[in-house]
Amino acid sequence: MSVSIEVPVDTVTVSPKFQVVIPREIRERLGLEPGQQVRALAYENRIEFIPVRPLKRMRGFLRGIDTVVRRDRDRV
Repeated sequence: MSVSIEVPVDTVTVSPKFQVVIPREIRERLGLEPGQQVRALAYENRIEFIPVRPLKRMRGFLRGIDTVVRRDRDRV
């Protein structure tokens, strides 16, 4: 049984200066602002852009995560 998830895909063009325009829907969904920095990462055969967020804005995003580290008895 295969599961198919339909995600709209936009095609962008790389300019002669190697610039691309991030489509409006993506900018709005991610809350990107003009001048905001993103990290560019080459992953397998694609490019990923990861928004840089101020540390103060990241506060609490891991709230509720289990921080217990289970170790083997001989590794304590």
